Amino acid sequence: MEILNRKARYDYFVEDEIEAGIVLTGTEIKSIRAGKANIGDSYAIIRNNEIYLLNTHISEYTEGNRFNHDELRTRKLLMHKKEILKLANKVNMEGYTLIPLKIYFSKGRAKVLVGVCKGKKNYDKRETIKNRDIEREMRKNIKYN
Repeated sequence: MEILNRKARYDYFVEDEIEAGIVLTGTEIKSIRAGKANIGDSYAIIRNNEIYLLNTHISEYTEGNRFNHDELRTRKLLMHKKEILKLANKVNMEGYTLIPLKIYFSKGRAKVLVGVCKGKKNYDKRETIKNRDIEREMRKNIKYN
């Protein structure tokens, strides 16, 4: 099961992608496996040389009891310190932001693909739409010819 951030590539230029582990509780992992998560408004911050994921909505597990998790809690991401420091320099100096692109499973463990992104202006978004429409038309013409 993959949870995608579909608007990320529309709203941002993705410069780099980095895989990180995520610290989850038992009911959170079950909700993600069921596909009940949303990373549309999520972002990551670096605080005290650690990286955290904010605004990620993981729905409560329906079979959970009183130990169910908070839906919007801040979750820690697992990365090497050198990688975090490299990201911190890029984010602080060049005005980039960290956006989760997708949550997926690799060898039974939940991973987050974090993108180092720079925001697009409205004219950049219009250009993206135009290029996507041109590609769609070309594929359609090749298919029928």
